[in-house]
Amino acid sequence: MMDRLTSMAVFVRTADAGSFAAAAAALGLSAPMVGKHVRFLEDRLGMQLINRTTRRQGLTEFGRAYYERCKAVLAEAEAADALAADQRSQPQGRLRVALPVLFGRRCVAPVLLELARQHPGLELHLSFNDRLVDLAEEGFDLAVRTGRLADQAGLAARRVARQSMIVCAAPGYLAARGTPQQTGDLDAHQAIVYSRSGRVPPWLFPREDGAPLEVWPTSRLRFDDLDAIADAAAAGMGLAWLPSWLVRDRIQAGALVPLLPQGRRYPYECYALWPQTPHMPLRVRLAIDALAAALPRMTD
Repeated sequence: MMDRLTSMAVFVRTADAGSFAAAAAALGLSAPMVGKHVRFLEDRLGMQLINRTTRRQGLTEFGRAYYERCKAVLAEAEAADALAADQRSQPQGRLRVALPVLFGRRCVAPVLLELARQHPGLELHLSFNDRLVDLAEEGFDLAVRTGRLADQAGLAARRVARQSMIVCAAPGYLAARGTPQQTGDLDAHQAIVYSRSGRVPPWLFPREDGAPLEVWPTSRLRFDDLDAIADAAAAGMGLAWLPSWLVRDRIQAGALVPLLPQGRRYPYECYALWPQTPHMPLRVRLAIDALAAALPRMTD
């Protein structure tokens, strides 16, 4: 006899993934086993949940309504399990976190690894990727993101740090091209800029009215890796706009020089995001608290 909650969880993942094969890969099951779970529910309910054709699979009208109820039931079951974990005062189970690649590796991962060291019952799964993941659909408990947040239904957010963004350049570049004294001088310089998916975001600088000043500097070098931008700037290839935590060692070593007054440094927000649930699992709450306590010292 199959467990009804397990079959519900498999059905929800199948609906999210769009196929038995994709759900099987995500769950670590065989595609036939995924099919057995769905058929168990259909036999029990006496209703078809998924339309199956040779080309595609989709929820029936009843399947869509049942899918929403299953998600609510599973969320309540998760909340009940989390309540028991809270009573033990020790985080238990898997914590799956989505992180931006460089910031995640350099700043966030060390904090979470220390949390895992302190709590042996915590199973840590980290995914390093700069794309915006769908937390609910992809099964993440938590995500860390930087910059402006778009409104997303069903998610809660907490600011855990601010990155101070610095314009910097190598001493050799400045000796040859001069030192910019204000943002208006940036037009006369070459820049190394960050680009992802063909989009180049502006350099931001604080203004008294609250809306940031946006600057698109002249550039012929565009990278999708901040560490590579810092290396190119240290090699004298142009100006760079980078977080202070990334260039701190290079500045201390004299490989890079911070430019413009301290007041022109833009505070780039860092957020923890998680799916809204009736009861936040202890492992998620402790992770967010640990990030909020440790990251400001690392990104200052």
